[in-house]
Amino acid sequence: MTTHSEQAPRPRRATPEAQPEGVPELRDVEQHLITPAAPAIGRVVETRICTASKKAAGFVRHVSIDVSGTELAGRFRAGQSFGVVPPGLTDRGRPHKLRLYSIASPTRGEDGQGQVLATTVKRTIEEHWDDHTLLLGVASNFLCDLHPGAEVAITGPAGKRFVLPKDPGAHDYVFFATGTGVAPFRSMLLEMLGDPGGPCPSKITLVMGAPYATDLIYHQELTALSQTHPNFTYLTAISRERQDDVDRKLYVQGRLETHAEHFGGLLASQRTLIYVCGIAGMELGVFQGLASLLDAEGLDQYLRGEPEVMGDASAWERRMIPRQLRPTKRVMLEVY
Repeated sequence: MTTHSEQAPRPRRATPEAQPEGVPELRDVEQHLITPAAPAIGRVVETRICTASKKAAGFVRHVSIDVSGTELAGRFRAGQSFGVVPPGLTDRGRPHKLRLYSIASPTRGEDGQGQVLATTVKRTIEEHWDDHTLLLGVASNFLCDLHPGAEVAITGPAGKRFVLPKDPGAHDYVFFATGTGVAPFRSMLLEMLGDPGGPCPSKITLVMGAPYATDLIYHQELTALSQTHPNFTYLTAISRERQDDVDRKLYVQGRLETHAEHFGGLLASQRTLIYVCGIAGMELGVFQGLASLLDAEGLDQYLRGEPEVMGDASAWERRMIPRQLRPTKRVMLEVY
């Protein structure tokens, strides 16, 4: 998942303070061990299509990179990102800026030793509005074009907020994802459910949104996890065609309505945390869905604002976040 470009801050360790009841104490993480000024070299070890069908509307690949011998090895955490510096120069003759991609691997990596991380990359293929010429995303197409053995300039890790708590078993989880926003959730799910020391017993629900069923990312893998782990519920929301279980199209917030009993009980618990990752704007729909499902006291656990604002969710706009609609520390947002 592409998030944003960044400047190179100084390396530091983030150590969250203790939090009151219901608010998570997040994991300690390291950041910016490798900077854009001196990127390290990783090597592609695997690349594969990861949509439910090879005939999906978009081209999305799962790309695994060997980072052994770099500062990233064994030091990234589930939910963090890493940077990719595309080769070549811009039209102005300057080096390309790095792009951040969500890590789709658990802390132990794809290899179980923290030496191989993966990310989820959708090719950017668009058309210029003004002259209808082809626009290809520089970093996304660079990564998707690579074959095993190819070198990649990398930086990171980055991110301290969109990670799991220090004690994952102390909380339950509701994950909302659209498109490649599922990448950090794959990392978290494999972290909690695939732990060699025993799976986390927490209740976990993932709502995965896509325009068509063929575009669902990691669908077979997520379905298998839900069948193996009764505490994990996997729901899909298809926005441009009808669902199999609901005779209408759905965005992710629609599952709060179709599964109101499931979510009502889960969200009423002081243990529950909400994570939202994907295309910008989806968070507004999720917040409005929460307002429809929860009473004022329940909503206050996740979203706060002045009474005149909170009273009419239909009037909410994205620009109101976070000044007028303020997510609490039990809500983690990563939208792009």
